[in-house]
Amino acid sequence: MPGQNLTREEAIARAATVTTSSYDVVLDLTRGETTFRSTTTARFTATPGADTFIDLVAPTVHSITLNGRELDPAAVYADSRIILEGLAQDNELVVVADCAYMHTGEGLHRFTDPADGLTYLYSQFEVPDSRRVYAVFEQPDLKASFTFTVTAPSSWTVFSNSPTPEPSSAGEDSHTFAFAPTEPMSSYVTAIVAGPYTGVTDAYTAADGRTVPLGVYCRASLADHLDAEEILEITKKGFAYYEDLFDTPYAFSKYDQIFVPEFNAGAMENAGCVTHRDDYVFRSRPVQARVERRAVTILHELAHMWFGDLVTMTWWNDLWLNESFAEYISTLATAETTRFTDAWTTFQTIEKAWAYNQDQLSSTHPVAAEIRDLHDVEVNFDGITYAKGAAVLTALVGYVGRKSFFTGIANYLAAHAYANAELSDLLSELEAVSGRDLSTWTRLWLQEAGVTTLRTELDLDEAGTITRAAIRQEIPAGSPASLRPHRVAVGCYRLEDSGRLERTGLIELDVDGELTPIPDLVGQSRPDVLMLNDEDLTYAKVRLDQASLATGLEHVGGFTASLPRSLVLASAWDMVRDGELASSRFLGAALEALAVEEHSSVIQGLLGRITTCLSFYLPPELRRDSATQVAESLWGLARAAAPGSDKQLQLVRALAAHAVTADQLDAVEGLLEGGQALEGLVVDQDLRWELLIGLVSAGRCGQARIDAELERDVTTTGRERAGEARAAIPTPQAKEAAWRELVDSASMPNETQVRMLRGLTNVERDPELLAPFVAEYAREAAGIWESRTFHMAENLLSGLWSDATVGLEGLDPIGALEAWLAEHAEAPAALRRIVQENLDTAVRVAGAQAAERAAR
Repeated sequence: MPGQNLTREEAIARAATVTTSSYDVVLDLTRGETTFRSTTTARFTATPGADTFIDLVAPTVHSITLNGRELDPAAVYADSRIILEGLAQDNELVVVADCAYMHTGEGLHRFTDPADGLTYLYSQFEVPDSRRVYAVFEQPDLKASFTFTVTAPSSWTVFSNSPTPEPSSAGEDSHTFAFAPTEPMSSYVTAIVAGPYTGVTDAYTAADGRTVPLGVYCRASLADHLDAEEILEITKKGFAYYEDLFDTPYAFSKYDQIFVPEFNAGAMENAGCVTHRDDYVFRSRPVQARVERRAVTILHELAHMWFGDLVTMTWWNDLWLNESFAEYISTLATAETTRFTDAWTTFQTIEKAWAYNQDQLSSTHPVAAEIRDLHDVEVNFDGITYAKGAAVLTALVGYVGRKSFFTGIANYLAAHAYANAELSDLLSELEAVSGRDLSTWTRLWLQEAGVTTLRTELDLDEAGTITRAAIRQEIPAGSPASLRPHRVAVGCYRLEDSGRLERTGLIELDVDGELTPIPDLVGQSRPDVLMLNDEDLTYAKVRLDQASLATGLEHVGGFTASLPRSLVLASAWDMVRDGELASSRFLGAALEALAVEEHSSVIQGLLGRITTCLSFYLPPELRRDSATQVAESLWGLARAAAPGSDKQLQLVRALAAHAVTADQLDAVEGLLEGGQALEGLVVDQDLRWELLIGLVSAGRCGQARIDAELERDVTTTGRERAGEARAAIPTPQAKEAAWRELVDSASMPNETQVRMLRGLTNVERDPELLAPFVAEYAREAAGIWESRTFHMAENLLSGLWSDATVGLEGLDPIGALEAWLAEHAEAPAALRRIVQENLDTAVRVAGAQAAERAAR
């Protein structure tokens, strides 16, 4: 039985049978808190006499009428499909159903704000969840025009893809919004957002005089924190930048951005009605890395209006075309239109690290992945689809030239506007304008998985003069990659008497094959640091020569810019992950870098890697002493940071996470209670939770203190952070209670689940607390998969597993996962992939611990 899945073959067959024209969707949102009435009228042409099916997920189907003929729902509706037999050339289908509100961030999500009791709805349809709201041919190549008519409580407004009309009365305490038909679009980018949202309006005026209405909205309890002016400024600059770069006008009738609660991702590119997660509305002071990420997200979703919504992939195997392009172009736009001019440093630090991690799992896949069914695509929203694809596109721009690349993009958009396309359509446009044959490039970079390694090789004479220099390209063991062409830069750095590392030269060259000479280095004195892949031009693992690595790590604070410092640390980090460098050596360099680093995203990335070392990569028996030393350094760095700086804030948060000794915990408690102060540091509500959770996880305080803090913060964030804190209490009883609540409570909202998982696995100081759950995980995994929606199951199966138990005496977490995979050979592929990825990371952690022990 198909269940709620759809295969590519089924989609191809259905698209050959059916051509969609329009949908009229009538929704009544006034019928209670559990379900809403959905009436769909679908109009489509078909091969006369053919059979097919339309998709719907609904607890109750009241009636189905095909071309005036009543169908029995009990006979034709099963497994999320309505069977349609004996189709005419022109068809009209009417389906009346009660559909269910969701609390998982899928379909039509319903949320009641604890701050004021107001209720909000929003839709999230990617990948296959528009069928949870109306009957639809749920696949991206069956585009249609959608006309939504929505009845809602009179205190609500409703947003969709078309401009919000003036509502008409629908009786006592309700009114109806009759939206105009949309432009042709795929169902997954349609949208319904409803509730007492509040916000600000504006307009974008294009160079040709067109006016696009703009809106920025959020729930009422966050309205005082909505910095709409900055959001709109970024948006309008993005409109002008994209219209010029793509030589294509904006294709839809308006552009709203709505910040919604309990959102699973960063945002969603609904055509003209983008939804963002509402923790992008900053109720407390955010770190600048978060503000920059919001800017990138705003520009990412705006880019989708052209690349994804105007022109959409035919099938999900070209999902990367949407996401990789939007990730690449939004980083470019952020660097060129906002104050975050060093966005590419952030991309190297955060996004490419994500890609490298994902690309070295056994589940790695090509950028242009083979997607057999919906289950495949659901697990492919990953670091390869987004970050590796964006890195590869950066290289492609260099390969064909920026002007040719964007001319090709403009031609592609013009050729397929309001329709669907495939990778071959894009490549043909790029080949036509650049004159380059992209077949080999496509095969090596897009159709083959894995990452290659680049390393420098030097021969020196007795005087230290370079007699031979080359770049060797290798395929790491187990990687499916082939040797690839790369454009790389090699930077030469000299260590000055002042301790500064100054770049004295930069050589750019093409690398292809196994060994590429660097003739420009021959005859020169050996630089103190020879930086391979300086400027971060290509996508590859990088190994510096031993002398360069040693000098770079020892004097990492001497680099005068964030990017080369980040590149040295990234190479060292990859060595730690591969078991080639002791994590304690990385910790020392990271702390030295933090003494001079001011780039917010780089600081965030370094602190994240410090956490990984202290929680996983160091053997359990070494973690407490190392954490004591690290926390002491962090506290010293926090006190030395500029008063009120972003760096100060990040370091204080890190101190709370890692504090171990009584003095360190006294400092954290003093910051929370007011007995300890740092000049310029404002201990706002979000920082209070960070400090409190640090104290709770260290055993300094417990449930009573959590309850008191929740009384201060009667908001959804307060409720979620209290759940995280409760799960972080370091006792076997608290961990067991949190585990059981997560596994047994299928009604737990999605964001509460995320926070509780974080608290449950917050055991850096006492990893033994998770030992009982290694066997529990193996017992529960299959049941979790069967009892949850995909997103909730993925969250649980990823989040309930912790590598903190690797290396504990008398425990074999790696063996437990291996046994589960052996015993569940017939489990769904998506489930096995999640468990296999957990195994991959556990094996990597064991290797890092072994390298640390060997270095001692």
